[in-house]
Amino acid sequence: MTDTLSPLHAQGALSRTPPANLEVEQALLGTLLANNTAYEQIADFLLPDHFAHGLHATLYSAIVRMIDKGQMASPLTLKPLFEDHADLAPFGGGGAYLQDLADSVISSINIHDFARIIYDYALRRNLIDVGQTVVNNAFDLARDGTAMDQIAETEHALYTLATKGMAQKTYVAFGSTLTQTMKIIEAAYKREGALSGLSSGFTDMDRLLGGLQNSDLIILAGRPSMGKTSLVTNMAFHASSHATIKRQTNGEVKVTNGAVVAFFSLEMSAEQLASRILSERANVPSEKIRRGDLTDQEFQNLAQAARDLAEIPLYIDDTPAISVSSLRTRARKLKRQHQLGLIVVDYLQLMQASVGGRPENRVNEISEITRGLKQIAKELQVPVIALSQLSRAVENREDKRPQLADLRESGSIEQDADVVMFVYREEYYLQRNEPTQRQDEGKDAHQKRYDEWMTRLAEAENIAEVIIAKQRHGPTGKVKLFFDGSTTKFSDLMQDGGQKG
Repeated sequence: MTDTLSPLHAQGALSRTPPANLEVEQALLGTLLANNTAYEQIADFLLPDHFAHGLHATLYSAIVRMIDKGQMASPLTLKPLFEDHADLAPFGGGGAYLQDLADSVISSINIHDFARIIYDYALRRNLIDVGQTVVNNAFDLARDGTAMDQIAETEHALYTLATKGMAQKTYVAFGSTLTQTMKIIEAAYKREGALSGLSSGFTDMDRLLGGLQNSDLIILAGRPSMGKTSLVTNMAFHASSHATIKRQTNGEVKVTNGAVVAFFSLEMSAEQLASRILSERANVPSEKIRRGDLTDQEFQNLAQAARDLAEIPLYIDDTPAISVSSLRTRARKLKRQHQLGLIVVDYLQLMQASVGGRPENRVNEISEITRGLKQIAKELQVPVIALSQLSRAVENREDKRPQLADLRESGSIEQDADVVMFVYREEYYLQRNEPTQRQDEGKDAHQKRYDEWMTRLAEAENIAEVIIAKQRHGPTGKVKLFFDGSTTKFSDLMQDGGQKG
């Protein structure tokens, strides 16, 4: 073509022309007009917004709409839409410009390369916009929010930019899928315990779940004081303490047996979590650690435990009210640098769906959070364990074992989760329900009720139940564990009710 459209120029303070290649845009549009089937090569990532010139974006949208409808997109069929377009008057009208585009094409073989150039230039222009916004916001001291808030907004903007128009995962031949599946099965067959996923540290739970599976969103819920934070801390510690990390000759990190763990603690500080783990490993009651009421031997045990635990790959982030986008950014970094293998979130009701505050509809926000956590699990190919609160409805029932309906904002949580587990300790409720003699009750009748209560309390002592209420790809059921309240430690339960190991 002899004539070209004028390139777009920078606006405002920019003194340089943003990157664009209008000739390549014209070549791609002409290729599509000459050969509609070439669209299949670029459909999964090129969007109208990626074109530098607004007219080219409009042309591309019109071509795509016609192709999607199964119609022929050609200079003739598109002519009525652009015949009177003002920008095309210098070129003899829309029909002449469209025909020139189609006639200038030699081959459609380069359309994918053309599309990649257009996409790359679009990202560069968007980066310029993000950078300009960052600079302007940093100079604006009257703007609401701190510098850290602006950093979080920038992270979100960059993530959105990175995923905008990103090539979508296409179909995979079933034979290739079978090959990958057999590798997973073979690894489970060779692994001690025959688990296909990451061990939770609890034999019976692993038997029911097959381990913690990559890309699964696992919800662990319970009422306050049931021990859900203690349980997930035990699981995170087990995974990180069993990890064997080796750096390959090509520089890549390989983790076997356990996993590198990211623990996002929105309620407890990093120091409080560390204190819990130390209490468990040194077998020193956590209340004695808080008071500093320690014997010399207990202090030595804690010091030795601290030395033993110093090198485990457990990373704690205690940022309050972290957003899904910020969590995703930090998890990606750990995945890239340390081969992250497990994410823990304590707990999801304290998260924000996005930067900028909570929307009015809390149910919608929880739905966005759970969807975001599931997407992170799938993208990074790691299990994500998110703790969740339960509604007070549990307290109003005779049987206080949790049910799926007890999840707060339960619709979205139950729908998005691959596994839903509840922690329940009958001992907790029994201790707070000691029978007192009623006015119309005789002494013998009261003693009978009291003896029955003591029997139930003895049977429930140190026993916790983990109820698997939903498992998308496996059975549901109940697992009993031993719980030591003084050290907040869960462990396998022997048949006689004692602690294994």
